[in-house]
Amino acid sequence: MSDRITLAHGAGGKEMEALIRKLFARVKLRSINNAVGLDYFDDASQIITSTSNVIVSIDSYTVDPIFFPGGNIGKLAATGSINDVAVMGASPVAALDSIVVEEGFSLRDLEEIIDSLVKVFESEGVALLGGDFKVMPKGKIDKIVITTVVIGYLPDSHKIILDSKARPGDKVIVSGTIGEHGAVITALRMGIDAELGELKSDCMPVTRVMKIAMENGEIHAAKDPTRGGLAMALNEIAEKSGVSVIVDEEEIPIRDEVIALSEMLGVDPLSLACEGRVVMTVDPNDAENVVKALHRNGFSDARIIGEVKKEDEGIVLLRTKAGGLRILEKPTGELTPRIC
Repeated sequence: MSDRITLAHGAGGKEMEALIRKLFARVKLRSINNAVGLDYFDDASQIITSTSNVIVSIDSYTVDPIFFPGGNIGKLAATGSINDVAVMGASPVAALDSIVVEEGFSLRDLEEIIDSLVKVFESEGVALLGGDFKVMPKGKIDKIVITTVVIGYLPDSHKIILDSKARPGDKVIVSGTIGEHGAVITALRMGIDAELGELKSDCMPVTRVMKIAMENGEIHAAKDPTRGGLAMALNEIAEKSGVSVIVDEEEIPIRDEVIALSEMLGVDPLSLACEGRVVMTVDPNDAENVVKALHRNGFSDARIIGEVKKEDEGIVLLRTKAGGLRILEKPTGELTPRIC
């Protein structure tokens, strides 16, 4: 490992995972009452008391550009932390935020960003309990950084969903087309926004997706494929669950515009971030029911894209359109820094 932090260490791939494990290896108190804590390296953590089962997540958002087709940093900050709680099977109920802006930042832009953040929380029934606001001298921070904490309740009737609980035989489902957020942000950063056309970020809460899925099947593992995209999410599930995953390239829903932009940018669409999608492993007897239920409720691009295997632990295999097999590895390097 390098003795200096690089942008790759924040890109959500192999380098970031190794850095976090190294930095926090010294932590001795890693959970409360043996609930889900630091050892799990999941999207959120769990606090169990005698009267409640709480899921809590914290995340910082530093996307560039801060306004993009489909949203802005405020919508992203509310959505991202809601999703980290929702994919663990919990109902988000409350939030806190911390906002740091640069001296000279446009008040009109700030109002628009906060309006977007508040709109998402209100639409999801999440109470914004409080927060913090600071201003940094000009040039000491790049425009704005938002940190959000979201708290959710896990009903007694619901088991916590972890990305380490995939089982051999499970079917792998993705809730919609992938890579749109990553494609949009990367294209804007490269100055080719004219090529976006109707394409916009998929930024949206996944609470409804999770509710429909849980009501129609047994969900064993779930993850929102943000930094590192579908490739990273599948690798984390395979590695943490001690299984292998095989997915069919032909079945993975990707918009033509994302494919075209990926080819133009020289990136793998399977590594592009999503901000409103879920990848889940589902009991094989329930998978078709889950997909049909998602289709009935407007998520027409939901697909079964593969299955979980017992052999070759920790490996993700992609069955290509040509009929061959290749290992789908964790993304490495600086794919798109500051994607969320």
